[in-house]
Amino acid sequence: MPATATFVVVGTGYVGTRFLQQHDNALGLSRSVHDLDTNDALAIELPSSYTVLYTVPPATESLADVRLQRLLDKLAPRPQRFVYISTTGVYGNLNGARVNEEAAVNPGSDHARRRVNAENALQTWGAEFGVDVVILRVPGIYGPERLGVERLRDGAPVIAPEDCGPGNRIHVDDLVDCCTAAMSEKAPAGVYNIGDGDYRSATWFSNEVARQCGLPAPPVTSMANAEREFSPMRMSFLRESRKVCTRKMRDVLGVSLRYPNPEDGIRASLAND
Repeated sequence: MPATATFVVVGTGYVGTRFLQQHDNALGLSRSVHDLDTNDALAIELPSSYTVLYTVPPATESLADVRLQRLLDKLAPRPQRFVYISTTGVYGNLNGARVNEEAAVNPGSDHARRRVNAENALQTWGAEFGVDVVILRVPGIYGPERLGVERLRDGAPVIAPEDCGPGNRIHVDDLVDCCTAAMSEKAPAGVYNIGDGDYRSATWFSNEVARQCGLPAPPVTSMANAEREFSPMRMSFLRESRKVCTRKMRDVLGVSLRYPNPEDGIRASLAND
């Protein structure tokens, strides 16, 4: 590892890669370098002082995040701070109500239950070993190549507006800025909701992407039809409805979003594509 590397990014997918592109002092730990589905020894030498950004989703083999636990068992020396990308899905369905970080979690899917279990395990580990833990609860992520354009070109339907709940989302570059802020020792440890604060629905978002791409508006279908036609994963998101409060992200984490208006975020993403 370079002597200047102070950030270790575990998981080099969409978010991890975007973070690495913007930080020269970061090292990416990809699956090809170290596979968290095995118990092999860590394939890199860690610096004496560093912060972890963890972006790896839990495996589906159990409700515990075994990938995360395998990593925690191998971190020596331990980091000063550990930033974990979780999901706003931990709150479950709130029928459109507003929710902040003080609310109790109520996961309605195994996907969300794994995240709750991971949050709890990580906070226990941090308390035991004196590591600051920051949990970012993140909604749907969009950005370059993450706008669903191919699905729109294929004429895939969206939920009828009258059946839609509020939407929560964040542009990938805004999420990277949140990660950067969370990795600073100046940021208080704890849980932060992430989002752009614009609650227009997923159907509105698809229609806006189509408009900016010059594509026809997607056909609509009822929620009842979607239950029969959409994938179980997609439906697990569409059945849940809430407005995620992001005041703490702005006031405590100190993040000023680049794209509080998703219309601007879509436009920038298409330009980047």
